[in-house]
Amino acid sequence: MNAIKMRHILDTIAEMFPDAKCELNHRNPFELVIAVLLSAQCTDETVNKVTASLFDKYKTPQDYLNVPLEELENDIRRIGLFRNKAANIQKLCRILLDKYEGEVPREHEALTELPGVGRKTANVVMSNAFDVPAIAVDTHVERVSKRLGAAKPDDSVLEVEKKLMKLVPRDEWTITHHRLIFFGRYHCKAQNPKCEVCPLLDHCKEGKARMKAALRKTPVKKTKRSATS
Repeated sequence: MNAIKMRHILDTIAEMFPDAKCELNHRNPFELVIAVLLSAQCTDETVNKVTASLFDKYKTPQDYLNVPLEELENDIRRIGLFRNKAANIQKLCRILLDKYEGEVPREHEALTELPGVGRKTANVVMSNAFDVPAIAVDTHVERVSKRLGAAKPDDSVLEVEKKLMKLVPRDEWTITHHRLIFFGRYHCKAQNPKCEVCPLLDHCKEGKARMKAALRKTPVKKTKRSATS
């Protein structure tokens, strides 16, 4: 992937999703950390339904520690892996109180040391809560990057992130992260991507293969022979 091709991809996706943004509802960095932690292997839509009441009940790290673990588990039961996530939330809140006076740390390394917070979550928090340019690679970003040739099929998540950081101007990292997510979530889906109307099909080997396969499966209509033939 060269800079010219990447620029074309970025501009095209920008035209398709000019208003792309973080779809996890939150009012502050702490709520964002909780929301992103809950979003692992779960849709943003489901997380937002759960946090609508969760964030009214729990507003501070201490609030999450004031209830038994079982109560918190019940409050997020609709979320996948809710038991593990509830335990991580309470551990995370204890660390925030003990080490950071109840505030979410602004340093990437400190964020990744929190239970349930990996590199992706830290990047989301850094970019959305603290306006620090970052590219968080989730399943959508990884899939789209590999399909469009910005990364190799066998690249790790970290390798995908590093390649995107080289190809994308730093001041566009955050918005590119959101636009790649929207492109993957609403257009270049894991199943049934919209290859037939994709403006980036020329950059996608997988898409071209899909279209060729679809053409081969299309039945050829037989024309009726005239009575005089």
